[in-house]
Amino acid sequence: MSTSSGKRTVASFAVAALLGALSLVSCTSDGGGSQGSSATTAPTYKVLRVPADHKTIAAAVDAAQPGDLVLISPGTYNEAVDVKTDNLTIRGLDRNTTILDGQFKLQNGIRVTGANGVSIENLTARNYQFNAFYWTGADGFRGSYLTAVRNGDYGIYGFGSVNGLFEHSYASGSPDAGFYLGQCYPCNTVISDVISEWNGLGYSGTNSGGDVYLINSVWRRNRAGIVPNTGSYELCYPQRRTTVVGNVVYDNNNDKTPAIDAAKMAIGNGILVAGGIGDTVERNLVYDHKATGIGLVPFPEEKPSGAIPTQDPGPCNQTGPKPDKPENLPDTLIWPAKDNSVRDNDVSGSGLADLATGSLDQANPSGGNCFSANKFKTSAPANIEQKAPCGGPVTGSWTEGALDLISVFLGDKPPAIPYNEATIPDPPQQPNMPDAATAPPRPAANPAPKVDVASIKLPTKPQGS
Repeated sequence: MSTSSGKRTVASFAVAALLGALSLVSCTSDGGGSQGSSATTAPTYKVLRVPADHKTIAAAVDAAQPGDLVLISPGTYNEAVDVKTDNLTIRGLDRNTTILDGQFKLQNGIRVTGANGVSIENLTARNYQFNAFYWTGADGFRGSYLTAVRNGDYGIYGFGSVNGLFEHSYASGSPDAGFYLGQCYPCNTVISDVISEWNGLGYSGTNSGGDVYLINSVWRRNRAGIVPNTGSYELCYPQRRTTVVGNVVYDNNNDKTPAIDAAKMAIGNGILVAGGIGDTVERNLVYDHKATGIGLVPFPEEKPSGAIPTQDPGPCNQTGPKPDKPENLPDTLIWPAKDNSVRDNDVSGSGLADLATGSLDQANPSGGNCFSANKFKTSAPANIEQKAPCGGPVTGSWTEGALDLISVFLGDKPPAIPYNEATIPDPPQQPNMPDAATAPPRPAANPAPKVDVASIKLPTKPQGS
C-alpha cells in the first residue's frame, strides 16, 4: 500500500473518521513457468553466465541484448540489479541456493524500470531495504519460481505495470505486502499458485484492477490476508474490478510480523475490500480470523490528494501526470466499498463475522454489495444474504447486527516489528523451475494470460492447517 520511492503516510483509522463516515487457459507451467507460446523468442540469443562470463548479475544484465538469457549459478550475490533492457530473461540455476542478499544495506534486489517483457525466474532475494523483485512502468512482466524473504517494503511488486504474471512464488517478512499490484487500470495481470505468509498484508492492491486475477493461491499467517484498497496518494483511483477466486485464506492474525500502519489496523481479516468497487470474491476457502472472514468496508484516507470520482474514470495512464489537487478537500476522505460480489465462498471461524459489509451511507446501506450461496455461520448485518442477495432487491433492517467498523479498525492493535528484527521463519525448500539449465529464454508475453474463472473450484482445507 505504499511506494518504495518514498513511504506515504498511511491512513490512521480515527474514530471520528469512521463515525463521520487454476485454471489458466494460456498461462500454464510448461516446464519453465512460461506464459505460453504467445511469447516471442528471438531466433538467436546469447546466454550470459554468472559468474563464468560476468562476475556479477548486474554486469551480465548490462551486457545483455533484448531476448538474451542471464543464467546465474548458485551462490550468494550481495548486489542490487537494475534492468532497463526489454525482453530479458533472468534465471537462477537453483531457486533455493541462488540468492541475492541485500544485507539490510541495499535497496532492491532486482528492479525493472520501464523495460518491457522482462522475466525473472528461479531466484531468492532477501534482506533488502525496499523490495525483492520490482517492476515499474512495464508493459509485459513475469515473475516465476521466486522467493522473497525479509524485505523492507514489498516482496514481489508490480507498480504502474500491465500485462503481467506472478506464479509459483513465495513471499514472507514484508511490512507492507508479500505481493503487490498498484496504480494500473486495466492491469491485465494474474497472480497464481503463490504462497504469502508472515507479511503485514498477504496481498495489497492499491488502485489496481481491470482483469486482475488472484487465483489458486495460499494467503496465511499475515496480519491481514488479501486487501484490495483505494487511496489518492497513487494514481488510477479508485481500486476496481479485481477477481479473487479459488484461494485458501486462513489465520491472518499474526502480530509477530513487520507491518505498516494499514496492516496493523487491518489485522485479523481474511479478505478485506477497503474502498474497492466492483470486485468479485468467489469460491474461496476462508477460515480462522479474529475480525472478518470476508469484509467489504469503507476506507478512510487522511489528507487526500484527490476527490472521489463522480463517474467511472475509465482506463488510467499509469505514468501520469497526476491530476491537480482539488480545492476544499476534507481532512479525511471516506472511500466507499460498493458494487462488490461475494458468492460461493466457504467462510468459518471469524471473531466478528464470517461475511460483513459496512457503509456510512444510511440511504444506501448495502452500497450495492451482494452476497449469495456462501457457506457461513455469522454475518454483519445479520441475515446478510437475505438483505443483499446478488441479483435481488435490498431488504430488511441494516441496523440489526450491523458491522462495528470501529472494532474492525480501532482498539488495541499490536505494534509493528522492524522487518530486520522480526523473527521470520526460514521458508521451506521451494520447488525449482524444471529444466532451468536448458530451457530457452521466455520473455513475458503480451497480452497476459487469460483465466477460465468458471473452471476454478472451491479448494479443500490444506492438511495440518
